[in-house]
Amino acid sequence: MRSTLVSVAPRRGRRRTALAAGLVAALALTATACGGAGDDEADARPSGSTSQAAGAGDDGTLEVPAGLADRLKEHGIDVDDWKDGGWKDWDRDKWLSEAQDFVNPVIEGLWKPDRMKSAKAADKTLTTKDAAADQGVSDPEPAPVRAEAEERPYHEHAAPVGKVFFDSPEGPMVCSGTVVTDVNHPGKSNLVWTAGHCVHAGGSGGWYRNIAFVPAYNDLGKSEAELSGATSVEMAPYGTWWADWASTSNQWIQGGSESGGDGAAYDYSVLHVKPEQGSKSLEETVGAALDVDFSAPSAAEAGSMGAWGYPAAPPYNGLKMFKCVDRPGRLSLSPSLPTMYRIGCSMTGGSSGGGWFRVVDGETKLVSNTSIGPLENTWLAGPQLGPEAEAMYQNMSRTYGGQ
Repeated sequence: MRSTLVSVAPRRGRRRTALAAGLVAALALTATACGGAGDDEADARPSGSTSQAAGAGDDGTLEVPAGLADRLKEHGIDVDDWKDGGWKDWDRDKWLSEAQDFVNPVIEGLWKPDRMKSAKAADKTLTTKDAAADQGVSDPEPAPVRAEAEERPYHEHAAPVGKVFFDSPEGPMVCSGTVVTDVNHPGKSNLVWTAGHCVHAGGSGGWYRNIAFVPAYNDLGKSEAELSGATSVEMAPYGTWWADWASTSNQWIQGGSESGGDGAAYDYSVLHVKPEQGSKSLEETVGAALDVDFSAPSAAEAGSMGAWGYPAAPPYNGLKMFKCVDRPGRLSLSPSLPTMYRIGCSMTGGSSGGGWFRVVDGETKLVSNTSIGPLENTWLAGPQLGPEAEAMYQNMSRTYGGQ
């Protein structure tokens, strides 16, 4: 299915405080109710795989980062042909999988409202038998928690949350994502946190294509009937933001599978995005971003966590934002892998990549993201974000954050 903390810049504190208060209230109330680049650069990467993409310049012309065109030509790919439709070729030999091969040039107008609505959920599911067969240490399966609809308009209650769109061999797909702060560029972040399986197919494939983020998608939470003939502004009030760089873990690239696989415990990703139109940063445009908590607290110490996202598989249709709040337990897929957090939640595919939030000293922080869930849609699991995730994030921030 489906953190290096920074200080808050004074200029955005008012909006950020209001947002945090809303999320804190949601977490607290529900908890009470529940009872409780180049080769040298690549060699320097600690563990995450960061990829540089082709993007569009301010004048709309295609810009190709140094060395990228040459690397693509090694695969028989011309960047201009790619932008003009060559990306639809999913031949195994042309499905780029290495970190440095990621290419995602802006194709203006590709993600129209109808195409967004047609995108299918990118789910990673386990059977109950699979989840129970682990040889590690898992807590009992949590009681189901019914997802609650987020209050509208979304930009007033969960502004950093949005949808991640991408193309796969099966067609347009969708996940969820969260605007996170950039520790080296406070107040001007262009970083989005999501799941690794929302950007890369794992061991069986390569990078997905036409990856874009839409914050506060369908901001007013309109129904399908109300959105008939909807304009781009209704569906994407803050515009469409294309990933010009992407990072995920080496563990996901090598071990990720249709059911999560050995990569599930490392199923996270950071995108650096740029607007299809405009010049302001994502954080300035949306007005909010969340810090990431890389302390990886144990499930017993974490307190309540809330998962936010846009579930798209039945009984949901991907048009509205939902949330679940619960106290996490442990899910172990193997004794050789880190344990994952698991909470009760009825959200389905499409919520993948959506942020999990917890309150730390009165401030809401992202602590995980939705990775896997069962076929029965009774719970969600997400990775702990420890040193590997922090190294990936820091490398993205240092190398690409100011661009």
